[in-house]
Amino acid sequence: MMKTYLYTIACLLLLALSTATHAQRIKDLADVAGVRSNQLIGYGLVVGLPGTGEQSPFTEQSFKTMLSNFGITMPPNLKPKIKNVAAVAVHAELPAFAKPGQTIDVTVSSMGSAQSLRGGTLLQTILMGLDGNAYAVAQGSLVVSGLGAEGLDGSKVIANTPTVGRIANGAMVEREVLSPFTSGDHITFNLHKADFTTAKRLSDTINNLIAGSARAVDATSVQVTAPRDAADRVSFLATLENLEFEPASPAAKIIVNSRTGTIVIGADVRLLPAAITHGGITVTINELENVSQPNAFAEGETVATNQSIIDVNQDDSRMFVFNPGVSLDTLVRAINQVGAGPGDVMAILEALDQAGALRGDLIII
Repeated sequence: MMKTYLYTIACLLLLALSTATHAQRIKDLADVAGVRSNQLIGYGLVVGLPGTGEQSPFTEQSFKTMLSNFGITMPPNLKPKIKNVAAVAVHAELPAFAKPGQTIDVTVSSMGSAQSLRGGTLLQTILMGLDGNAYAVAQGSLVVSGLGAEGLDGSKVIANTPTVGRIANGAMVEREVLSPFTSGDHITFNLHKADFTTAKRLSDTINNLIAGSARAVDATSVQVTAPRDAADRVSFLATLENLEFEPASPAAKIIVNSRTGTIVIGADVRLLPAAITHGGITVTINELENVSQPNAFAEGETVATNQSIIDVNQDDSRMFVFNPGVSLDTLVRAINQVGAGPGDVMAILEALDQAGALRGDLIII
């Protein structure tokens, strides 16, 4: 099982190495500065729930406020018994260049103790941006993939998350976000991953098409001289974003996820001369419950006692000596021979890093 695990890792890394040599489009490696989405959020009410709503102070207050907007005034001391209403948070992403009248998807999440939003309808909810202005209005029937059921004895069955739902095309855009895309004499490409070599290659690729038009500002940004006319700028960018170039190889890294046991070793990771010994220790603890029952005519009591059985097994230690410049393939083969599990591999990598024998960044997440 362990050999299959490590062999799969090696195959994936070799595949990534082989595909890294192919050229990629600029649009796959960088974004245009100013062309971005914006987050919207709002507070609203979901009604029509089959008794799975909530009764909380802010829900009651929101319900009374909604009724007052329609000219219905409730007595101050009257508490409405509403189990088919839930207070919810509504959020969405407003894409770049979205125009008034277009629609976007929204996500609706319960804010209180509602059991489920299945079957509910979101009432008109204003979605605001970071500047406090309203940019969209959401309303519609929810689609909830989760469900929950509860018995009279308190037992529950919950599948997925019944308190979160979505409304496809559930919000209508009311205000456009102005973009700096058409202003100024330049457009700027921002790399998804900062790298000086990749930024230099990107600018060289653009300069090969239009000499002297691009320059790398830093490890992330490449500034390009662009036409001022909006239509010409769109055509200009459509040409540039489809240019292909070969990005630089990433820095040598080893990524270790201590929670899942996932280990990813970069192809450029190297080892200095080192010797590794690994001794596997297996500790097994079994808990047995014994019952001591007295004879039929004795005046004793039945007593339950616990018995712990601890078994410790230690495998023979094996040592491997690595020569200078050992590659990924040699490292994986050696770990296979040792028969180490993911936890042992993490310990070996940390020890190598502390010994200064690992040429690469060890990152634990």
